[in-house]
Amino acid sequence: MPRLSEVIAALDNLWPAERAESWDAVGTVVGEPDQEVTRVLFAVDPVQEIVDEAVKLGADLLVTHHPLYLRGTTTVSAATFKGRVVHTLIKNDIALHVAHTNADTADPGVSDALAGALDLNVARPLVPDPSDPAGRRGLGRVCELPHPLTVRELAARAAERLPATAQGIRVAGDPEATVRTVAVSGGSGDGLFDHVRAAGVDAFLTADLRHHPVSEARAHSPLALLDAAHWATEWPWCELGAAQLDEISDRNGWDLRVHVSKTVTDPWTAHAASVPTSSAMGAPN
Repeated sequence: MPRLSEVIAALDNLWPAERAESWDAVGTVVGEPDQEVTRVLFAVDPVQEIVDEAVKLGADLLVTHHPLYLRGTTTVSAATFKGRVVHTLIKNDIALHVAHTNADTADPGVSDALAGALDLNVARPLVPDPSDPAGRRGLGRVCELPHPLTVRELAARAAERLPATAQGIRVAGDPEATVRTVAVSGGSGDGLFDHVRAAGVDAFLTADLRHHPVSEARAHSPLALLDAAHWATEWPWCELGAAQLDEISDRNGWDLRVHVSKTVTDPWTAHAASVPTSSAMGAPN
């Protein structure tokens, strides 16, 4: 059986910590380097529900996309929810490793997994990493559709292929417009509009789109915008990461059992659609 230090070295090779943004908090949060690892669980969020799943599964290592402590803390008291996560992990000999923005820009990375889930052909990074001479790493991906779809059809595909959430897929733009090229970015993407416009794509699929950036983007161009739940756009990476670790395990004869959590940790739990009205008076005062 491999030691935790060996497995972490393999994960660091996939997603080097030095490629994370300076504000990010990636790497191993909890774990004894010499402990043996037999079972690994991948998930998006290091929340109590996922940690409890790891305990029930008998996992030795939990790999998440989102950090547990993104900002500094002065306590890991079990009276706090993050402290309780740490206590549960340590009591059950479960290590926690985080790959966040270093997984976003990896080749393949979070947006490659998102594109794959939607059957899109990746052409290039949306925001290339200048340190990559091959031009394959970077934030987001510019993709081509094998066959043109309308915006409505692309939104329906995203709703079908991505994990179900209360939000579903929101659309800004003409639902009947034709889409041949699309940019995707897992997670929050409304800071990328300048890059998306420069790419000249027909649509942009991401998450956490806000009113004012969307309004301004629509004023700039007929670009269609598809807004999915943050968690849903990043979950496909868990399957990708698990497959990569499976391959490493086979190559090294580790015989790891690698699992992907299907627990929905998107914080939104319900959605009530607005009732259409024929009134011409507009929004209520």
